Amino acid sequence: MIKISEAFAHGKAFIPFITCGDPNLKTTAAIVRAAVENGADLIELGIPFSDPTAEGVVIQAANERALQGGVTTDKIFDMVRDLRRDVKIPFVFMTYANVIFSYGAEKFISTCKELEVDGLILPDLPFEEKAEFLPTCKKYGVDLISMIAPTSENRIAMIAREAQGFVYIVSSLGVTGVRSEIKTDLTSIVAAVRANTKIPCAIGFGISTPAQAKAMSKISDGAIVGSAIIKIIAKHGEAAPKFVGDYVREMKSAIRNEN
Repeated sequence: MIKISEAFAHGKAFIPFITCGDPNLKTTAAIVRAAVENGADLIELGIPFSDPTAEGVVIQAANERALQGGVTTDKIFDMVRDLRRDVKIPFVFMTYANVIFSYGAEKFISTCKELEVDGLILPDLPFEEKAEFLPTCKKYGVDLISMIAPTSENRIAMIAREAQGFVYIVSSLGVTGVRSEIKTDLTSIVAAVRANTKIPCAIGFGISTPAQAKAMSKISDGAIVGSAIIKIIAKHGEAAPKFVGDYVREMKSAIRNEN
């Protein structure tokens, strides 16, 4: 397995989120490769779900386009299998618990190991219910990545102490989506995380500009960007890989020069 820690081994990490199958899997693969070539340190691959409760309208629409295009979990696995011939940075899947339940947890997570998918992010899985998947994840060496939100408050220390891979810090209340301003007191959240774990933490939800990425990476170990990238893909369709690559290069440059 490629360890998630490798994404944070050479400075602040830039983590793009990509919905698999939007507009099609061939384009998704090309987008992944373009992102890697332009400095992405870890790729968050979204497996579409019909009711993505954590997502705003941009990523919901991407889920709908992918599902209407006939994407399936098995087809996504095949795409990742092909990507792994030449792409060697860490991958994590972001999806919903029902996707794994319906596929079969043992089968899904063992396939993650086979494909060198290094972690799982399940936004609808409460910390208190992670035992549904944690033993199987441990069995196959797949990190079950914890999310900490502004509402986590007195649970931050508990979640951080048991975290694996990296801690996903949610910047704002609500669903994913571009935000003009991030007002949450993230410095205190990051401080609480770092007091309880040595695992890296990255901030996501709402980041879209180089200035925001720079600010978030200044206080954490990296920035996660989804909706802004999905907007580029929605605009350019099959021509999107070049434009996503340009965007990733600009964002990574901002993070690299965060001091």
